[in-house]
Amino acid sequence: MSERAALIERRLRAALEPERLAIVDDSAAHAGHAGAREGGHFTVHVVSAAFAGKTPIQRHRLVHAAVADLMRREIHALSIRTWTPEEAPTSIP
Repeated sequence: MSERAALIERRLRAALEPERLAIVDDSAAHAGHAGAREGGHFTVHVVSAAFAGKTPIQRHRLVHAAVADLMRREIHALSIRTWTPEEAPTSIP
């Protein structure tokens, strides 16, 4: 796991106490892309009770709030998938 991915993981674990969390570093697929030098491309898959009763936008805001300062330097692009424990698929990446 890259340092950036580990940092994202620590932030999300502290903020959302997820039951399951997967962070996929998609940066290699974006090599040469404008802005890719400043930060990585990531997909996060988060299963957390913190999402119960929240709309998709509210869930994404919770994730973004946890990593907001990283969006300036460490993260160029962030794709977010969220579920409550009851909604979660049996496997996530």
